[in-house]
Amino acid sequence: MKNENKIPQWLKWAREIQHLSQTGSAFAVTDYEKQRYKRFTEITAEIVEYHTLLEKEAVKKVMMKQPGYATPKIDVRAAVIKDDKILLVQEISDERWAMPGGWADVGDIPSEVAERETKEESGYDVKPLKLIGVFDANRLGGQLEFFHAFKIVFLCELMGGEAVTSDETQDVSFFSFDDLPRLSLNRTNDKHIKEILAHLKDPQRSTYFD
Repeated sequence: MKNENKIPQWLKWAREIQHLSQTGSAFAVTDYEKQRYKRFTEITAEIVEYHTLLEKEAVKKVMMKQPGYATPKIDVRAAVIKDDKILLVQEISDERWAMPGGWADVGDIPSEVAERETKEESGYDVKPLKLIGVFDANRLGGQLEFFHAFKIVFLCELMGGEAVTSDETQDVSFFSFDDLPRLSLNRTNDKHIKEILAHLKDPQRSTYFD
């Protein structure tokens, strides 16, 4: 409950209004209904612009790209362990570190997303061994994310490959759990790390879920 309270109230309202707008637009029939839900999206963008450095039109553009019934997005991450160290990639966007991973696409198998994203972002080949947990990504510290998301973390075995950066990552390395770099918290945070450590300590530990 503490983590959820860290989310600014204005962001909670903005998310809910956008959810209603997106879902309403998907089922709108008359021009009146379509224009009304379009205005809801504009209000959401105005709220975000007021509270951040983002421009309203840019926010609207992002929100309008999410058609259909509003559902959570899926972020898949790979916990790759070698010699008691965890594989992390440094994101170009914020220069912080995270487990390799990213958004699942329509038609993807979750475990294959972990394999693909790890290869693309780090250069390493991995095999998912077990599901660490399914996390509610919007209740882990109040990050400024517009869309609700679930985060799936797989424990993976290193199969081969070598460190290679990508158009999203600028460095790749293994880190001791006692000496982690500055984390990109909306991608990887202490709750994920603690759960990974718990699974490493107890291989029979059940999958975590929110």
